Amino acid sequence: MARASSYILVLMVVAMAVRAERNSNNTGRVYWSSAEDEAQAQTRTQPRDDDTEVADLDADGGFSSLEGMLQWAIGHSDPVQLKEKARDVERLSPADLNDRRLEIKQLMDELKTPSDAQLMQIAIDDLSNSSLSLEDRHRALEELLVLVEPIDNANDLDKLGGIAAVIGELNHGDADTRKLAAWVLGTASQNNPVVQKQVLEHGALPKLVKMVKSSFVEEATKALFAVSALIRNNVAGQELFYVEDGHLVLQDIMSEASIDIRLRRKAVFLLGDLAECQLENTDKDELPFFSNRVFLKSVVDLTSSADLDLQEKALVALKNLLQLRTTEALVFKNFCGLDGALERLRQRLQGLMVEEDHRDYAVDVESIRSEVQQIFNRKLEKVTRVPT
Repeated sequence: MARASSYILVLMVVAMAVRAERNSNNTGRVYWSSAEDEAQAQTRTQPRDDDTEVADLDADGGFSSLEGMLQWAIGHSDPVQLKEKARDVERLSPADLNDRRLEIKQLMDELKTPSDAQLMQIAIDDLSNSSLSLEDRHRALEELLVLVEPIDNANDLDKLGGIAAVIGELNHGDADTRKLAAWVLGTASQNNPVVQKQVLEHGALPKLVKMVKSSFVEEATKALFAVSALIRNNVAGQELFYVEDGHLVLQDIMSEASIDIRLRRKAVFLLGDLAECQLENTDKDELPFFSNRVFLKSVVDLTSSADLDLQEKALVALKNLLQLRTTEALVFKNFCGLDGALERLRQRLQGLMVEEDHRDYAVDVESIRSEVQQIFNRKLEKVTRVPT
């Protein structure tokens, strides 16, 4: 009985806060506020006598979060009232306690956390507010970034007007805003044909390809991430990517040693993915750029990189490129110098295998290198075999 009474007392404190809120906002409800609501609250709220501010209340008296409501309830509880409530609760009969539980349950049901769709809508509405501060704009995009990870939420994004709103942020003057917008689109599109199609139909890909060339590295890497997510296993997206000369962007990234290593990794990874997709779609003509000698040499040269991860991704790309019908073994040998590159890499990996910190990784990369060597040798044998 004592434990039940204590539980009811705690809930009554919360209920008092809810009732106080209802009286102050005259709407009869408690709700979650947008950035605009919170900004208005900050300007309207006056400091208390103890120099603290009631920052948890929004413009119309609503709470910005359940945590804020609970903190407010504790901070504004009258100790004398609490003692009186405690004595009242102790005098309640079991039937009265049950009635009080039901009453408080009804109040607490009104404080349920909003659904993901509701939270997404709040963030999307914030993005549509042209007067929103840069900080709040970033916050809205960061919230969407987390919310669109589940596939069901990502599929709801367009219904709520979110894809159009996020694509609009790709044109923002602030580079961090553009970066976050690209990141959201990439996250929502990953392994999701539904969202891929929607984003492509909204026309985001040309803008994202252009952003890959940004001098702001973070913007460029997130844009390339979004491009990769959009066109992965998506033939229509890949065709548009080629129309936008995306393959030339990849070549520029891979052939320029001064470009950030993260961007070069993403570029060669995307190339390997595109080549693999070409292998899986044997009914489609192989695109000319796959057999372009300058393009191929830029991939082979990556095997000499000091970055093992980049080397590994280059090897995977080469494994797929070597299996294409239109790539020529003699181009790989005479123009790209693939045989020498593979031998130099083999020697380097042997040296790394004696180092405990690199042994396992070097063994894995050597396995891929050996596979590439075998595919290259077979391809080369076909064109160098002397007819009898």
